[in-house]
Amino acid sequence: MNTAFRTPPHSTTTDGAPRTVGVEVEFANLDAPSAAAVVRSLYGGVLKPESAHRCRVTGTRLGDFAVELDMRSAHPSKAEEADAGPLGKVVSKAVDDVVEALRPWWGNIGSLVMPFEIAAPPIPIARLAELEPLFAALSAQGAAGTDASPLFAFGLHLNPQVARTDGEYVLDHLKAFLLLAPWLRREIRVDPTRRLTGFIAAFPTDYAVKVVDPAYRPDLDGLIGDYLEANPTRNRELDLFPLFAHLAPETMAAKLADPHVRPRPTFHYRLPNARLGDPDWSLAQDWNRWVAVEELAADRDRLDALGTDFRAFAARKALDGWAAEAGRRFAV
Repeated sequence: MNTAFRTPPHSTTTDGAPRTVGVEVEFANLDAPSAAAVVRSLYGGVLKPESAHRCRVTGTRLGDFAVELDMRSAHPSKAEEADAGPLGKVVSKAVDDVVEALRPWWGNIGSLVMPFEIAAPPIPIARLAELEPLFAALSAQGAAGTDASPLFAFGLHLNPQVARTDGEYVLDHLKAFLLLAPWLRREIRVDPTRRLTGFIAAFPTDYAVKVVDPAYRPDLDGLIGDYLEANPTRNRELDLFPLFAHLAPETMAAKLADPHVRPRPTFHYRLPNARLGDPDWSLAQDWNRWVAVEELAADRDRLDALGTDFRAFAARKALDGWAAEAGRRFAV
């Protein structure tokens, strides 16, 4: 389908550079070399196999792509490759030899329920449409998405670069997301298996009620402290750990010890399904839903009005109807 990509209210950063978006898509039924070959056929570059389950395609017209099985036991992690010290090496060498021999088999078994993932390089918003042919080509090669099996809890992750790095900007986007999340879940029809995994858990209602209050205006450290107290996990529909680690590394380090958090100046939006193989789905659809969040964040009057109404719905214990109300009040 041919859906136009919408432009968010802020399409550049504070220094005037075009904002970029990182895109990650999960799928099954196509191995890493085959998926990497699809990338190379569309965008050029050099295919560089790193293991049976990890490839890179470098120097494409969009940048460098990574293709790998999203299962740490299928290939060595950076931590595994780090120096564990002489004693650790001596003690574990025999075990490591066996583990390395079995990794390819683990990968083959894991791919039945664990996805391969293509991580695209950060792409300017104006060029996002150039990724649409990749989704079609993967589907044509047999890649299976979320809907292909009850075991496929596969997602599409969008990582929009922030336009600004001040706490007020981040807070407005968090408020907007909390207000539109029920509507987003309804529109996306989030896969039941993905909901059960817990990787994209909704924010606690009490926390949402607190944050959307128009009077809630903490500084960045206060925002981070409240966020971590209510959400001591990366497993949220909108994961702000990478952004917070980039904006306030010392604050995050003092409150959180998680080696998996990679600092980056982006929102990590994890809610959409990866519906490869569905002719009625497109990247543009899910990108445009994210743009709705940014549009609401940029409209303080509407943001505060919806925040007040959300709190009223919550006080009446009527939030089951909020998705329809948000869609009606913020038509997209």
